[in-house]
Amino acid sequence: MFAVERLIDLALEEDIGTGDITTEAIVSEDAMGEGIVITREEGIVPAGFSVARRVFEKLDKDVVFSPLVQEGEAVAVNTRILHIQGRMRALLTGERTALNFMQRLCGIATHVRAFGRGVEGSGITLVDTRKTTPGWRVLEKYAVRVGGAANHRMGLYDGVLIKDNHIAAAGGVAAAVEAVRRRVSHLVKIEVEAETLGEVSQAVEAGADVILLDNMDAGMIREAVDRIDGRSLVEVSGMVTPEKIKALGLAGVHIISAGALTHQARAVDLSMRIAPPGKLRPEWAA
Repeated sequence: MFAVERLIDLALEEDIGTGDITTEAIVSEDAMGEGIVITREEGIVPAGFSVARRVFEKLDKDVVFSPLVQEGEAVAVNTRILHIQGRMRALLTGERTALNFMQRLCGIATHVRAFGRGVEGSGITLVDTRKTTPGWRVLEKYAVRVGGAANHRMGLYDGVLIKDNHIAAAGGVAAAVEAVRRRVSHLVKIEVEAETLGEVSQAVEAGADVILLDNMDAGMIREAVDRIDGRSLVEVSGMVTPEKIKALGLAGVHIISAGALTHQARAVDLSMRIAPPGKLRPEWAA
């Protein structure tokens, strides 16, 4: 995807600049090498292999890139997850950029996997939001999917979500829904954010396809579900945590959206070991 290619190019440009002066001084241009990427934490969910591959391919078009595990399958600490063969200069120069991408994406996938345990078996779909790192949205939403959750809209262009400020600008829920309905195709679902039970009733009356219950406690959510009475899909959002999901007992809720899936995920610990061909040591994965 073009956006990802641009991001990789930017990352390499900011790191390499006018050249990797250390590697170019030490390693001959024709020297070959191999490397392994190793997990340094328990339970990491691998993600980002395709991005790491493109990092190294941009530095060595003949690089051989071999995943050793499946993306999305949690692995133990000290697991070798990738093997890379190619020009030594490319491996050394691309190491940090590739790891930066993978540590962030593995971090999101791992966080999402843990977060999602709260909705297992409930029939509720856990989705992300647009609270992503600028420029990284395609990648971060991909990592969310690897972790086992689903994506909400990718951007402002592929889904209607009438939020509080839209309602204020339009003069009310009904006016906002009607304005959107006049503009978009009948095939496009209309979602309305509701912060009060009054807004829930207004959204139902306006014919909203999805009603997002924002920052409501358990009692308000149950009352809102009763008012909606199956006429719209119900989404819950706002300060959602795994603990809150378990506590709510959300009968009648179809979707939970959580910005925390991306903005609260931390980078995980990965390392890369590089050596001349045949010189990788078994103990490096221990």
